[in-house]
Amino acid sequence: MAVRQQRGRGVRLLIITLSHRQPSWVAAGFDEYARRMPKQMRLELVELRPEPRPDGANPAVVARLQEKEAERLAAAVPRGALTVALDERGATLGTLQFASRLRDWASEGRDAAFLVGSADGLAPAARQRADAVMALSSFTLPHGLVRVLLAEQLYRACCVLHNHPYHRD
Repeated sequence: MAVRQQRGRGVRLLIITLSHRQPSWVAAGFDEYARRMPKQMRLELVELRPEPRPDGANPAVVARLQEKEAERLAAAVPRGALTVALDERGATLGTLQFASRLRDWASEGRDAAFLVGSADGLAPAARQRADAVMALSSFTLPHGLVRVLLAEQLYRACCVLHNHPYHRD
């Protein structure tokens, strides 16, 4: 399952997240996996502040705030990048399936942006605009854990693609 690179520049894998300041273990975990990534697949983090939620906000207010967040997420995605919305109701992939998808995306020479919603999740418009909607788990996960888990899975998929022994079947 080797990765074929186009134009020699590689691709960027961006995790674009709407979250508040995270504990130091989150940064350490993310940085560890980002450091391990091959030069042809750089892992980057883009942190956006979520819209402030008034206490007891009704569903209509939350929906409007999510739409504002969706606009800011869309603005943070590099032009031409493939967009993957993370949502617990999205497609669940095994490691080898995810590695195969990553290989396909990389062979197109497009950057990939993985969108992580705020505490209330992604707006429906953000999921609909995405090229893919994927679940890391059917569990609801805290933002910090999502960031580290996704970074690890991207690293693991790269290891599969480069025949590195990190992943074992």
